[in-house]
Amino acid sequence: MRKPVMAGNWKMYKNPSETAAFFSSFNALVAQASHCEIVICPPFVNVPTAVDATKGSNVEIGAQNLYWVKEGAFTGEVSAPMIQATGAQWVIIGHSERRQYFGETDESVYKKTVAALEAGLKPIVCVGELLSQRESGATAEVLKGQFTGGLAPLTPEQFAKVVIAYEPVWAIGTGKTATPEIAADAHIVLRGAVREKFGDAAADAVRILYGGSVKPDNVKSLMAKPDIDGVLVGGASLDPKGFSNIVNFL
Repeated sequence: MRKPVMAGNWKMYKNPSETAAFFSSFNALVAQASHCEIVICPPFVNVPTAVDATKGSNVEIGAQNLYWVKEGAFTGEVSAPMIQATGAQWVIIGHSERRQYFGETDESVYKKTVAALEAGLKPIVCVGELLSQRESGATAEVLKGQFTGGLAPLTPEQFAKVVIAYEPVWAIGTGKTATPEIAADAHIVLRGAVREKFGDAAADAVRILYGGSVKPDNVKSLMAKPDIDGVLVGGASLDPKGFSNIVNFL
């Protein structure tokens, strides 16, 4: 059985004091949630506060991005070893907003994934199609292309430590959610690409999350699909009560 990952991506919201206040409420609301792994990825400046606030709890902390070089003259960047040193355990890589606004490519996704793994971080690697690509019937081709460029070059041992997140770009922050059927179809495409490259055992083991306007009222129907192994939640992860309802979807 693949253990679900219920992950929150705070994007560019909250400061350290707001982060501490969130966890003072949230930790107790999910304390009994043993059915899944719980991950929250705040902005870099909040990561140490979040790590301190979740010590001894069942909540793990991640970053939203990294740079693939360990150290050097790269003003404004943060490396995988720096993230690991804060006590964070996860990192989001290749989010559609990073691809859209900051020029991330499948090649940079691959480099960042390798760097994360070398530092002992658990990567959540994002893939997903634009609305125009979905409307033109290119969804499967786009997903396979992103997998081929960003994940297929990994070794089987590296790939075994990766979580994939399918995020249809047209459903992020728009209020439009892929139906459970649309999401499940995309997950089946991705799992098929994994099967082709890494074999049956890897395809059966890899966890594929859905992200895109996930809310307490649609999470149960999404999670009912056998190929959906968790969620990557944006705006709805900012409220402790709301996100705890998503985590406790059972």
